[in-house]
Amino acid sequence: MQSLKQQWFGNIRGDILSGIVVALALIPEAIAFSIIAGVNPMVGLYASFTIAVLIAFVGGRPGMISAATGAMALVMVPLVRDYGVEYLFAATILTGIIQIIFGILKIAKLMKFIPNAVMIGFVNSLAILIFMAQVPHFVGISTMTYVFVAITLVIVYTLPRFIKVIPAPLIAIVLLTAIAILSGFDLRTIGDLGTITQTLPSFIIPDVPFTFETLQIIFPFSLSLAIVGLVESLLTSRIVDDMTGTESNKNQEARGQGIANFVNGFFGGMAGCAMIGQSVINVKSGGRGRLSTLIAGLFLMFLILILGDLVVKIPMPVLAGIMIMVCIGTFDWSSFKYLVKAPRTDAIVMLTTVIIVVLTHDLSKGVIAGVILSAIFFVVKISTVKIIQEGNRYIVEGQLFFASTDSFIHYFKNANIESNHIQIDFSNSRIWDDSGVGALVSIEEMLRNKGISVEVLDLDKSSKRIMDKLEGISTH
Repeated sequence: MQSLKQQWFGNIRGDILSGIVVALALIPEAIAFSIIAGVNPMVGLYASFTIAVLIAFVGGRPGMISAATGAMALVMVPLVRDYGVEYLFAATILTGIIQIIFGILKIAKLMKFIPNAVMIGFVNSLAILIFMAQVPHFVGISTMTYVFVAITLVIVYTLPRFIKVIPAPLIAIVLLTAIAILSGFDLRTIGDLGTITQTLPSFIIPDVPFTFETLQIIFPFSLSLAIVGLVESLLTSRIVDDMTGTESNKNQEARGQGIANFVNGFFGGMAGCAMIGQSVINVKSGGRGRLSTLIAGLFLMFLILILGDLVVKIPMPVLAGIMIMVCIGTFDWSSFKYLVKAPRTDAIVMLTTVIIVVLTHDLSKGVIAGVILSAIFFVVKISTVKIIQEGNRYIVEGQLFFASTDSFIHYFKNANIESNHIQIDFSNSRIWDDSGVGALVSIEEMLRNKGISVEVLDLDKSSKRIMDKLEGISTH
């Protein structure tokens, strides 16, 4: 109870103010992601409102912001194009169900298999993608656009030295919006991205046939959305953990994302997940608790319903400037030193993750590629078995499994063994799979045919177990 109270009311002022900043920054992104997915801007806005409000209660990472995201929007494009928005709503509901199941199965424990090099690549690629998304809003438009971006950056970086009560991004938005309105400068605004309808989301049942054919259509998209959403959410959760020095419940977060998307589909929203950019804005603006996430969602809808006429006048260069600040803060600048000092394989994994994410705009593909590449490098690294001869005893150094059996067999095939009895010592080794068992059996039979008996020494319990199961070889 004390922990829950702290999560909700331990940082009231900071959470409220940071939530307001996040809500203002959510609007252009939600509209932009809706455009990417090929749906009405309100679909992204409704999703951001619904998911943010729900995840504040059911999520596992206080202070993390979840809403409509670009990574999810990219997955939706073919579904919306070929079947329409109603199928998207149905897919969003199914996405939620799949994520809830993943959460129940404790899928978050797989996070430990994501190497540090992949994490660094994930963070850096996100920073690059966020920056790339801002480029159309300020490059090649007008001189005044550059001026407003520059002033925004000056405010967000210098003002916190003098004013800490109110987040600098919020001051920048209010002050520069007022200047833009009063001066009449020709600047692009949020209203240029799409029409905002000043209405609350309403409960709907997706207008699709409830048939197996519909399930066949939406299931592949829902599974992709569920995986992409959880990868981005759990990695973002880990980043916020590091930024705040606190722990989060990853399995609860997975279930929470599922509940939020399940409900969201019934209110006309697109599937969403955690947002690294908005989460960083929230933390840097002082947000720490669940209240900040709730305020972000509620204030977003307040802006749409009550202040919609003013919101559409917020200059895009101001929001672009704030997001550039997020990019600078998110990017791991020490990774340049990491590239030089880290093992070459880790540097390759990090760069590969970044390149794939940036080229595909798909975070899951980059992370999965990075994990697979790390696994391959690891297997290659441990796939060489070294054998040390001490008289008639042959001491095996290294792990015996499918990738190392060739070097193991090759040694004994080419060894000049003069004794009619040898010992193969596994005190510094372990047999991991049937390939390892097969290699040992093969060597034993080959040497027996040459009149050489083999005694296997010091197998650990696990190695003995797999040997007994597969071949029943007598060991000592």
